Amino acid sequence: MKIVQITDTHFSPTKPHFNGNWEPLADWIEQSGADLVIHTGDLTVDGADKDDDISFCMGLMREISKPMLLVPGNHDVGHLPGSLQPVDAARLERWRRLAGPDYWSEDAGNSRLIGLNSQVMGFNDAAEEAQLEWLWKTLESRGGRRVAMFAHKPLFVDDPDEGDTGYWSIRPTQRRRLYDLIAAHDVALHASGHLHWAWKGKYAGTSLVWGPSAAFIVDTMERKMPGEQLIGAVMHHFDDAVASEIVAVPGMTLHVLDDVVEEVYPHEAHKVRRKAG
Repeated sequence: MKIVQITDTHFSPTKPHFNGNWEPLADWIEQSGADLVIHTGDLTVDGADKDDDISFCMGLMREISKPMLLVPGNHDVGHLPGSLQPVDAARLERWRRLAGPDYWSEDAGNSRLIGLNSQVMGFNDAAEEAQLEWLWKTLESRGGRRVAMFAHKPLFVDDPDEGDTGYWSIRPTQRRRLYDLIAAHDVALHASGHLHWAWKGKYAGTSLVWGPSAAFIVDTMERKMPGEQLIGAVMHHFDDAVASEIVAVPGMTLHVLDDVVEEVYPHEAHKVRRKAG
């Protein structure tokens, strides 16, 4: 089985800065021989507040002839408490109505694929606990199947035991809960996006992959992170083991967010100006 992971496409009907990368990416997916496509979030520029962004992007995704599963990112359903767009019931309802479930499980051969909504992790509320309970039951009932998890946010950035990274990774308490579940079950892979860096590593026998954005890299606006900066996708090969290949997809344009942030995410530009001042 071959699974293509795409992530952080940031498409929009009104802010089309990165939409041109869809045609070469879609062509590559169609020619890849993949059995399934999984999008690990930030499908949109602003689906967290705009129905049209999600509807437009889902129209593009439906052009792909292969089955596709998606999980939301912060630009799709919001982020942590206190952020500009915190996750709430209305934002989750918008995603579920227009894009589908925000977490899911799919069996494929001897593997159980699990999609997680990392955006609710850190709220300590009913939505977070419901997903965690569902995850526990889904892992307990896997029947010996190998597990691959897909989410928007990575487990960590620099170190498995690091403190709270705020915007960038799962918070320490929620991360520890996931570590405990991963250790108790045959989790072969945790694949994510969000960082706009491409990287492969391991934690306690589980392969970790950060998929490259299909839209842009970030230059001096943010800190450097492990891995490399490129535009593309990931091909996951499921055989006796899981092997993942990060691919710089031909024909895609490497956009730099710093160059267009005033137009695409003006609130982020404001934060950068405040830090600089």
